[in-house]
Amino acid sequence: MSGAADTTKDFVALEAFLEMVSAERGASPNTLEAYSRDLQDFASYLKTRRIALDQASADHVRSYLASLEDLGLATSTRARRLSALKQFHKFLYTDGWRTEDPCLGLKGPGARRHLPTTLSETDVDALIEASHKRAAPDKDDKPNVEGIRLLCLIELLYASGLRISELVAMPLSAIMGDPRLIMIKGKGGRERLVPVSPAARESLDEYLAIRERFLAKSDLNSSFLFPSRGKAGHLTRHRVAQLLKELAVEAGLEAKTISPHVLRHAFATHLLARGADLRSVQQMLGHADISTTQIYTHVLEERLKQAVKDHHPLSQK
Repeated sequence: MSGAADTTKDFVALEAFLEMVSAERGASPNTLEAYSRDLQDFASYLKTRRIALDQASADHVRSYLASLEDLGLATSTRARRLSALKQFHKFLYTDGWRTEDPCLGLKGPGARRHLPTTLSETDVDALIEASHKRAAPDKDDKPNVEGIRLLCLIELLYASGLRISELVAMPLSAIMGDPRLIMIKGKGGRERLVPVSPAARESLDEYLAIRERFLAKSDLNSSFLFPSRGKAGHLTRHRVAQLLKELAVEAGLEAKTISPHVLRHAFATHLLARGADLRSVQQMLGHADISTTQIYTHVLEERLKQAVKDHHPLSQK
């Protein structure tokens, strides 16, 4: 149906969708803002054609996507816009706002899969060895508290696959249960247990012995595992990233290739390469959907190829 676009009805439909996404899916403010921005762009496109947002046809969606390509928008951006449109129109259809879904069966632009940057096991060993040197006592046998803390951070990042935001803001109470596990409260308030290797636990215990050195006099009862005298009250992501890059240089690695997130990728990649299953890695990483974890399937593919090469009877001939 064409004619003058009803902007009031468009607004009501959009607000109803955003409310659903917030209430039922626990979407973050950033996610809601992204949905709103993408759908409003589509609404503006339709408005110039005197079409209401809830009256768009499949042809309207296709022509909109074609216009985005003409504007030179990245494939990933166009795919995200279509995803927002699909979810919005599915909501309109299932909630009875309209009698058909114009996005049903539409395929998005083929975004190229970008493999995560990671480190080899040798690189991680070099990084950990350099952090052990940092943590060694000085010539007067005094503990190097900064080095001990950094070693603990690296061991936990690599041994548990934590997000850096989860690690720096971790409460002290998270480590007070089973010494082999840490309770993490991740994205969307979801809780999960992550393993702590013996080496990481040893580094953690060494750090706990000197943790009070990082407490501010005004906050001696800080609830953070990694307290700081800064405004946040705990060590910041930015500071950890800085320390890692400094350490990378000492380890003979390129600083630009090292970050807390790269260590998280290394955790997942090395687990899969050594035989872990994708579902277990998903749980440890705290991914709500296994499709997020599937960026690592290239590791599984290589492992399966090697398994066939090593063990299939025909490969031996």
